[in-house]
Amino acid sequence: MFIDLESAELGSSRPLQSVLDALRYNDQGLIPVIAQDCSDHRVLMLGWMNRNAIERTLSEGYACYWSRSRQSYWRKGETSGHLQALKEMRFDCDGDAILLLVDQTGPACHTNRDNCFYLSVDAGVVRVTSEPV
Repeated sequence: MFIDLESAELGSSRPLQSVLDALRYNDQGLIPVIAQDCSDHRVLMLGWMNRNAIERTLSEGYACYWSRSRQSYWRKGETSGHLQALKEMRFDCDGDAILLLVDQTGPACHTNRDNCFYLSVDAGVVRVTSEPV
């Protein structure tokens, strides 16, 4: 499926269900998902989805992930109110990762930071690069 799309003409399309069937889920039935702010393109977080979480995200319009630690679905922001409204879903070229362009309400990280990538490698140490908001 994805090899076929590499040479497809601009504007070509395929049915969503056949693309979801062709995604390369890991042995737990999960695929990594990167959430990116739709306005400034900052990478907010990495999560995991199974097919049902993908379909829920598309039908409900808000990011829904699979929690590997809790073994359950979780709507991003369901307790904090820091929701991720879906603006666009994209698949990478070989179908093994998803990119969500979202409108993030409030901080994206459970630490109350704007994003989850606040730890930076610098000269052999890891530094905290942002404060909670």
